[in-house]
Amino acid sequence: MDVATFVDEVFRHDLPFRVEAYDGSVAGPGPSASGTELTLKILRREAISRVLTAPGELGLARAYVAGDLDIDGDLDALFRLAVPPLGQLLRPERVRELLGVVGASALKPLSAPMIEAHPKGLLHSRRRDRQAVTHHYDVSNRFYEMVLGPSMTYSCAVFRSDDDSLETAQRRKVDLVARKLNLSASTRLLDVGCGWGAMAIHAATTYGARVVGVTLSEPQQRYATEQARLAGVAHLVEFRVQDYRDVNDGPFDAISSIGMSEHVGRRALGAYSQHLFDLLRPGGRFLNHAIGRPVSFNPDPRPTRRSELVRQTQIAWGLRGPSKIGSPFIERYVFPDGELHEVGVLVSHFQAHGFEVRHLESLREHYARTLRFWVDNLAKRFDEAVEEVGIERARVWRLYMAGSAVGFERHHLEIHQILSVKPDAGRSDVELRPDFEPTF
Repeated sequence: MDVATFVDEVFRHDLPFRVEAYDGSVAGPGPSASGTELTLKILRREAISRVLTAPGELGLARAYVAGDLDIDGDLDALFRLAVPPLGQLLRPERVRELLGVVGASALKPLSAPMIEAHPKGLLHSRRRDRQAVTHHYDVSNRFYEMVLGPSMTYSCAVFRSDDDSLETAQRRKVDLVARKLNLSASTRLLDVGCGWGAMAIHAATTYGARVVGVTLSEPQQRYATEQARLAGVAHLVEFRVQDYRDVNDGPFDAISSIGMSEHVGRRALGAYSQHLFDLLRPGGRFLNHAIGRPVSFNPDPRPTRRSELVRQTQIAWGLRGPSKIGSPFIERYVFPDGELHEVGVLVSHFQAHGFEVRHLESLREHYARTLRFWVDNLAKRFDEAVEEVGIERARVWRLYMAGSAVGFERHHLEIHQILSVKPDAGRSDVELRPDFEPTF
């Protein structure tokens, strides 16, 4: 048996995409016959070793990032058609069959690609959090410009129609946050995890707010500071390389946290909520914008011995994460130590530490659309991206963004904006029927 024929058998001879293997074997229909523009090219035997020693998405991702495997065509089809059946390789009889094709030495683990993250130290300590941020954000500002576009806004945009450009939708997002926070020239705003400064600069240029933005990334801080100078608001905006836990110069009238609480571990959510509550003045507003995950439906919350064994096996083989981001690939290559929280968990923590939650909305479809723009941006400038950050990182981002878009479209991922208020003797200063919608 050859390699492509084995893959065809895993799919029960109903292979919905084309496979081309290093041994010259081919299986599956051509693009015109299948209706799916996807070809999986197994370029080297090492690709099989990686899938066998870390089955599921992690092994597949390692093979792609290392260049042992290539993907031509529709990445959506990859996540829809190719990834789920890889779990079949957990079956002992399948492993034995494959080893008969490629040899038992394929079980020898290979070194992971160099860019795989392995942060050291206590989880969510200041030192380790800085390592995690450096891995993801301190790549290249020019690379992020290629992917994110002129807005340099690395979070979900807000669309009004199919005709909206990404830049318009990103400007609408930061203005939506500004309106929810009721910003004005008298506002002192803390922007936690300020990125490249889009929110802070918009708050200053459009509303005259005074802003402190904090990030753990020195390249972000330098970029944002220069953008504030170019926008003529350097006197209103201060960007710091500082852990939010070390901010102690409150009170602030408003706090925005956009795409940052995903980096806060569940065990630290209480401290996160309490610290931001303490930094706000009474009556101040807090907007938390974060990716989350849906609650898994389980009619019997008491796990059986068998279900717990299956769960632990899946974790050990890389098919699922124990609790964090939910994806071994994203945990190792994109967001080390990231943790996604159910929206109810966030709301409960905010309430438990004194906040009154006033408004909540989901922007799930908006993030899927945002990611599609980013995927297209990278595709158009892929060769430039490779020159800037290397082929491994460019491949990671191609895989990560396409997979995330599918995740939001299928409701495997969520994103919410939660607006909370620090009560002032029962007063919230929130309008009876607030109109947060931007006018453009």
